[in-house]
Amino acid sequence: MKQKFQINGISCGGCVSRVKKTLEDHPKIEKAEIFLAPKGATVITMKETLSVDELQKQLSDLEGYTIEKL
Repeated sequence: MKQKFQINGISCGGCVSRVKKTLEDHPKIEKAEIFLAPKGATVITMKETLSVDELQKQLSDLEGYTIEKL
């Protein structure tokens, strides 16, 4: 199932790569698509629904990124 999110703190391709890899390391996430235009727009394909809190916890190792549901 695909869900749309906004990730704040994305400013370059390096940010996209780091956040994408971190999200896709979660066993319930199949694919994360993060866009620079519009900045931080994200589509996450999940095997099971994850809450925004669970996704934020996955990003906790990276500083400066927050995620919110669209």
